Amino acid sequence: MSLSYTHAHYQGSGTTEVVAVLVAITNDSARVLTVDEGKLLPNGPLMPLHRSLQAGVRQWVEEQTQHPLGYIEQLYTFVDTNRRNAAGHALVYVSYLGLVQESQLSPLSSQATWQDWHVYFPWENHLSGTPECILSHIAPALLQWAYSATDKVQQKRRCQRVRLCWGIDWNEAVADSQADGKIVNIKDINQLDIRMTDWIAEHALLRYEMLYEAGLIPESPAYQPNKFARKIELCTMIGQPMYYDHRRVIATAISRLRAKIEYRPLIFGLMPEQFSVSQLQKSVEALSGVPLHTQNFRRLIEHQNLIEPTGQSISASRGRPAKLYRFRYDMELQSLLMDSKLPKQK
Repeated sequence: MSLSYTHAHYQGSGTTEVVAVLVAITNDSARVLTVDEGKLLPNGPLMPLHRSLQAGVRQWVEEQTQHPLGYIEQLYTFVDTNRRNAAGHALVYVSYLGLVQESQLSPLSSQATWQDWHVYFPWENHLSGTPECILSHIAPALLQWAYSATDKVQQKRRCQRVRLCWGIDWNEAVADSQADGKIVNIKDINQLDIRMTDWIAEHALLRYEMLYEAGLIPESPAYQPNKFARKIELCTMIGQPMYYDHRRVIATAISRLRAKIEYRPLIFGLMPEQFSVSQLQKSVEALSGVPLHTQNFRRLIEHQNLIEPTGQSISASRGRPAKLYRFRYDMELQSLLMDSKLPKQK
């Protein structure tokens, strides 16, 4: 397609679409199913097949993708004012989140591909430490946006939002020393000693929406490439863009999953029938985007009595063979992780 990321590529007569975020974990990587060379999520006109809309969506997704769904839930209903049907009405689309087990993945058609979701959100991957794109590019650009507000009150609010969403801090005394308390020069921003303090993984959607509001991603109508601090390979810093609001839909799914794995064992819907504790931990890390404390994670799993040994093992790359486990299906799985928190590394 040779269109902007905020433009519609066709006009139909319908007013409602279904958009599906299908998530799988493969090779310790969280992935989403995409179409149109990774620019779109699976989507189509809403055609109710059952009295239950969710049941209809399940059938629609399975027919479209040839993938059996496990867990499924409605994410959000969006109104895309940039897209109009033939009668001029704004398009509404209903988004759904579905989980697919790795063992159930089948060969895809040439139109559908699985993509690591960090291709779209590189700043969300903290498994190897703070992503370079945050400190060197995103944080300076957001602070430039924050301090370019028209008045002190708006500047303060924007700065507070940057702190809350991105978990960064900086020497505000340097900022206040600038003329009129405003910093619009990127050289001044780079003198603020930006540092990470408290990253909250569940804020994925808030972070994406802030980049959109600040005009720092191509999907935003306010996007201006010259806002960036330096010439860079954009996708390594701000991720691969998508058409319509589909990247926002993925961000919604990431936030929902990261919030729910704190208290509901949704990881069940993504794991193969048998797995090692190490595989389970890496899968949870793939969803959360942050490393977990290995010993505390094992203790949490044992305390919650979530899994049971199969009596089998697999060869490890080093050390003793790893024992294989399966989830306990004879328990009330949906409430086992209530009030439990993931044991994140310090």
